[in-house]
Amino acid sequence: MWWLISFFLLLIVLAVSGSRASQTDWGGNRVNWIDGLVRLLCRCIHRLPDTYIPLPDTGAAIVAANHVSGLDPFLLIAASRRPLRFLIAREQYERPILHWLFKASGCIPVDRTGKPELALRQALRALEEGEVIALFPHGTIHLDSDPRKKLKGGVARLAAWTNTPIFPVRIDGVGGEGKEILAPFIPSHVKLTLGETIYCQPDNFADCLAAISSVIEMAQIVDKK
Repeated sequence: MWWLISFFLLLIVLAVSGSRASQTDWGGNRVNWIDGLVRLLCRCIHRLPDTYIPLPDTGAAIVAANHVSGLDPFLLIAASRRPLRFLIAREQYERPILHWLFKASGCIPVDRTGKPELALRQALRALEEGEVIALFPHGTIHLDSDPRKKLKGGVARLAAWTNTPIFPVRIDGVGGEGKEILAPFIPSHVKLTLGETIYCQPDNFADCLAAISSVIEMAQIVDKK
């Protein structure tokens, strides 16, 4: 009986804490509550300092970050005061239990083996409607110790086609580097480095990607000097 009472008390505490910690309106109470829990997780377990991506209050924006673990989307959410629409691999999007959350939060599935251009078009429409797109230009988890991987060009094309600013973010200090499901539960001392806002033009995709790389691959670049 006591374990049952403790369980319900825990649910009440989580419900209240999640509601109070939420800072973004995702368009639904359940998703807003999860937003609050994500922020608590990042502040308390991963010691994320009060860092906020300087997104505009309204209008389109793109957040681009390095990808070191399954914790990364949570960190970006905790550092944003606006909802983020993530581009994620379809196999992740279709995961049981998590699928409803990905769908409710507006994630855009990318079919990497079929027609990835469909996701690009959906992201393009979202930007034209003034939303914020978040993505990891490496495409998959990529650690500094891995052989250097070329950034995918989709981020530059989206930015140039819609004249949307890119806000690059470098993630460091994740305790569960290289892990997906377990990473959110491994304590960390996370640091986010925010780069200067980047604007892309249709005739300088290479320069745009280089500017993004200089922020999100900062450690690799420093090591090579």
